[in-house]
Amino acid sequence: MFKIQTLNAISDIIHTQLSADTYTVSKEEPVPDAILVRSAAMHDMQFNKELLAIGRAGAGVNNIPLDRCSKEGIVVFNTPGANANAVAELVVAGLMLSGRNIAGGIDWAKTLKGQGDQVGKLVEKGKSQFVGPEMRGKTLGVIGLGAIGAIVANAASRGLGMKVIGYDPFISVESAWSLSTTIHRAASADEVLAAADYITFHVPLNDSTRGSINADMIAKMKDGAGILNFSRGELADTAAVLEALQSGKLSSYVTDFPSDDLLCQDKVVCIPHLGASTPESEENCASMAAAEIRDYLEFGAIHNSVNFPEVQLTPPEAARVLVLHENIPNMISTITSAAAQEGINIENMINKSKKENAVTVMEMAELPSQEAMNYLAQLPGIIRVRAFAAN
Repeated sequence: MFKIQTLNAISDIIHTQLSADTYTVSKEEPVPDAILVRSAAMHDMQFNKELLAIGRAGAGVNNIPLDRCSKEGIVVFNTPGANANAVAELVVAGLMLSGRNIAGGIDWAKTLKGQGDQVGKLVEKGKSQFVGPEMRGKTLGVIGLGAIGAIVANAASRGLGMKVIGYDPFISVESAWSLSTTIHRAASADEVLAAADYITFHVPLNDSTRGSINADMIAKMKDGAGILNFSRGELADTAAVLEALQSGKLSSYVTDFPSDDLLCQDKVVCIPHLGASTPESEENCASMAAAEIRDYLEFGAIHNSVNFPEVQLTPPEAARVLVLHENIPNMISTITSAAAQEGINIENMINKSKKENAVTVMEMAELPSQEAMNYLAQLPGIIRVRAFAAN
């Protein structure tokens, strides 16, 4: 039996992936083989030595100590694309909010409470202050054409009649195939900034993107452009955004990440992080994370890990040894020599790397002895060793 700990309320759909005859799932599990988490902060947690994996039911992993997990041989998974439709729908709603000042109009309408029969007349008299342009024919810039960005781009082009220009230097083949042929792919981010009436950002938060929506970037935008930030609040230099709104350089800023500085500011729409807050999204993320955990625990497959490389495996037809190790010279010879000392022939081998970490998988006629496994696990550069018997 594998033991799974849940740190947040996780959809019961996980049980379609984690069968009761193989898994026990509990939030109180003291010695888990894997953890399923949504937003719970894990940086101060101490991990038991048996912990093999963490599955994040969502895309962002800022709540997980990745460096420490890598050193302890804990594979961390996330669920990119599982909440893409939910976020994309909210981005399209944000686009409407940014252009038409709908949120401002709603707030103003609430001030008319108590005016009785005069409300209708007051509405007709005051509505002109909330006039805004239609989306059709305007240009939407999409920076980041992954799962979410691609859906937004297609919806704007096909459904709203917008001109769409996108930029993504790391676009996947799958995302590229999903894009409408009407979408223009820019050669640089600057090309998008100069052309777009509205710009939506769909990029990960890291050291190179933090604070990247700054004064320099805004200066490259069209006068009166609107910004939509449904990726991470820290992408934006808040002071620079507010200054551009005040000067008129920007017409609006819509974000799913409120901060005290942004709340109650003119031309700013703060949505309370609702991007993935749909029952469908929560189920998709939970099911995907559970399946990733299941495949890794049962036969060593690694799919959508943020700290170890992708390793596509099916259930083993022969004995299998999986080794997590540092991505340094001579590791493969070190690993294979351990098998050779046992007189075991390696029938098939896979080696994959991702930055500082690597994975080597060996298929063989029989498993090495426990002594050989222990010897291999103690070698310099080895992080964790696991064995799987043939099905």
